[in-house]
Amino acid sequence: MCSCSSSNMAGLTRADMLKYGRRSCWISAVLLMLAARAVAQTDASNVQTVADANWTLILHDEWMIKFYAPWCPACQHLQTDWENLGRQSESLGISVGRVDVTQQPGLSGRFLVTTLPTIFHAKDGNFRKYVSSRTIEDIQAYVVQKKWAMVEPVPGWRSPSSLLMSGMAYLFRLSVWIRQIHTYLMNTLGIPSWGSYVIFAIITLFMGLMLGLMLVLIADCIWPSRPKHRENKTVVIVKEEVSEEEVEDILMEEKHASDLDNESERVSGDDSTEEEGAMSDEDAGSDQPPSEGAAESSVRKLFLKPGPEAPSMHSVHVSLIKHT
Repeated sequence: MCSCSSSNMAGLTRADMLKYGRRSCWISAVLLMLAARAVAQTDASNVQTVADANWTLILHDEWMIKFYAPWCPACQHLQTDWENLGRQSESLGISVGRVDVTQQPGLSGRFLVTTLPTIFHAKDGNFRKYVSSRTIEDIQAYVVQKKWAMVEPVPGWRSPSSLLMSGMAYLFRLSVWIRQIHTYLMNTLGIPSWGSYVIFAIITLFMGLMLGLMLVLIADCIWPSRPKHRENKTVVIVKEEVSEEEVEDILMEEKHASDLDNESERVSGDDSTEEEGAMSDEDAGSDQPPSEGAAESSVRKLFLKPGPEAPSMHSVHVSLIKHT
């Protein structure tokens, strides 16, 4: 009896030991997997994800930033080397970042990214585009040997922190937002593509009209238009004003001059021959005046003032009549 019971106890102990051994193997394997994942996550965490919320971090210290897209084959080929660069970032004295352009369209517009992958070097707010080989050795040499100092930095108006690039970032966000609305209208609401385009065209026209109206109002407030006054052009006409006595004196002088001319003609006519007298008579009887002074007829407009309160000008037409 005792021998049987001792053998049973020994058998149970071995079975339990096998079970415990298997369980411990599974537990150790799981722990190793978790530790490896933790190490991988720690290594990967050295590559910081840059987004619209924290992009101002790269304005300080020295950075290497990669712009990529998950669907880009060249970006996938660079991923391993970039993670290795992130693991060596502390020894190089730099920070390594990455930007997913599909998730951060604003940053791709702010940096004006047109090709993928695109790498930028940042040093205290000065940005330089990396155009050398994308191997880990060349990138390390670019940082360690300070080859970036020989590259011209991005000009100020194209700097990511400039006002122009901030506006470009908003435009890129707007384009993504419009694309999302277009997808929602087609897939969720079932609107055809042409209907979505018509809706966007109407909204664009309305926004353009509102923007134009706002610009006109702002311009009127800043530079108000001046009222148009009619220019009163005064034409000054100089008119000769003479009195009645002066008119009578002028008439008498002209009459006296005509009488003297007539008398001189008579004297000359008596002394001349009959033939010359006949010719002088014919000339005197004709309509044309014989002399230049007698033939001159002056027409003047004489304006008289009837009273001091209402000075109206009266024109007097004076014609000289030759008395033959």
